[in-house]
Amino acid sequence: MKIFVDTNIFLDLILKREKFHDALLIFNAIEKKLFEGIILDITILNIDYIAKKQVKNIKDFIKLINSSFSIVGISNEMISKALEIENNDFEDTLQYLSAKSADCEYVITNDKSFYKADIKTLSSSEFIEKYL
Repeated sequence: MKIFVDTNIFLDLILKREKFHDALLIFNAIEKKLFEGIILDITILNIDYIAKKQVKNIKDFIKLINSSFSIVGISNEMISKALEIENNDFEDTLQYLSAKSADCEYVITNDKSFYKADIKTLSSSEFIEKYL
């Protein structure tokens, strides 16, 4: 099963936030190939930008992501589609379109306001309860 993993799941893990253990279980399941993890290319940039001041070995974490997840790029067509969708969070819209283009069954996010359309969204704890 393909799952799209939102940036906040990685930040929960690397910054050891409240949902750290949920994020760790999901990350480990993807590393073990129980699921195919998909991310948008800007996720890597966002993780680096947000976490590098607090995390010494951020490049090691990015290497783990790079070796475990499939990375989807943004295209001109995707940007055009995102601009046509009425949503206040442009990045969420791009992530949604990326998940859709990669045929993901779920978007895993702890963002309660993540753009919802025809792909199911689950929080990290909901995903664990259902599949792990």
